[in-house]
Amino acid sequence: MEREIASGWLMFIGFRAAEDRILAALAEAGYTDLTRAQARLLAGIDLEGTRLVVLADRARIPKQTALALVNGLEAAGYVERAPDPTDGRARLIRLTARGRGGLPVAMAEEARIEADWQAVLGARRMRALREALWDLALNVDPQLQPPEGGQ
Repeated sequence: MEREIASGWLMFIGFRAAEDRILAALAEAGYTDLTRAQARLLAGIDLEGTRLVVLADRARIPKQTALALVNGLEAAGYVERAPDPTDGRARLIRLTARGRGGLPVAMAEEARIEADWQAVLGARRMRALREALWDLALNVDPQLQPPEGGQ
């Protein structure tokens, strides 16, 4: 008897394929020293900076693991630590110019991925997929907020 592939696994397959493409685009653009784990952590950094504990929570990893990843990213010149203007005791992890330089590359590849998936599914099914994924994401992540103007 064949077992049906779980929906979560199917979503992971799509995520992994997208992540592979983004990492390949970054490597092609000269960002060859990023590990998959570092890239995932970088993706969680807000433009104004993010506290380490928030990054760890977003990545669903222990704070110590996030710290090790940030140390590597800092050594490679992707991030810097800066005082948090809202709390003098806290530090923010901020993207450096090098870290921000990868954003357009990653975002352009994300747009190509979305276009490729829409070519497979069609506009209506792609819109339905995004709506369903947003419904699930909002259900499982109480901190997540839908973008302004809808999903």
